[in-house]
Amino acid sequence: MESTGVNWVLAMLAGALLWSTSGSAAPMECHFNSRALCVYEGRQYSLGETWMDNACLQCTCLHPVGVGCCETVHRPVDFPAWCEVQVEPVTCKVSLVQTADRRLPCTPGEENRDPSHGSLKLQQQLEG
Repeated sequence: MESTGVNWVLAMLAGALLWSTSGSAAPMECHFNSRALCVYEGRQYSLGETWMDNACLQCTCLHPVGVGCCETVHRPVDFPAWCEVQVEPVTCKVSLVQTADRRLPCTPGEENRDPSHGSLKLQQQLEG
């Protein structure tokens, strides 16, 4: 019975740490690995400490129950099909670029809305 209570407390702590480390924006997706060690790039982390990896995931040490990681960037969802989301490693800067030439920015606007992609397609599916 006592180990069940400890597990419940650890689970609540894990949720609180993941929620509180997300900053001012809510994370898009979170993952929990119960077998992960609290080590990143050779450094050992203690319970409650966080680190940011090169994929813009903010991770929290939840030792002894594992590691929780959450995305820190919001990816746009309503853009033309000829554009794609680009996330710069380390800086986590998000931008829309043209699929044909990733050096060129994508500038969606009302005149460029593509009904086969993004929220217009979702709206059509809901109405249909």
